[in-house]
Amino acid sequence: MRKAMGYGPWAMGLAVFVFFLHTESYGEETIDPYTWDFGLVREGQIVKHAFSLQNEPDKTLTIKDVHTSCGCTASEIKKKALSPGESTEIGVSFNSKGYSGEVKQFIYVNTDDIDNPVIRFIIKAEVVKSSQGGEPLP
Repeated sequence: MRKAMGYGPWAMGLAVFVFFLHTESYGEETIDPYTWDFGLVREGQIVKHAFSLQNEPDKTLTIKDVHTSCGCTASEIKKKALSPGESTEIGVSFNSKGYSGEVKQFIYVNTDDIDNPVIRFIIKAEVVKSSQGGEPLP
């Protein structure tokens, strides 16, 4: 009678255990607050995003300047002096004119923090060429 049962129940239990292990390791998506992916963008479209920058140290943080890796990307900062715990928005716009395929651009925030003098933000997009018919993006 034992041979008839074989390894079936044991194998099924192991399969369920492995499934849960696999689910645990991939179940939670981590969100990077320093990166924004616009997804599919039609060539020529201007897309915008606002990053949040919070001053976590216990002293005032001064933002010296903000610059981007390309002229196609513009940035604007709301406030340049942040008290401890205070935050500000960094507005970023990307002009996709002349681009196609995967694009990655960088925004550099220069601060007076000796331990972290440059904070880098990243924007990404998949630029698709404009079509003659103007069909919506998938």
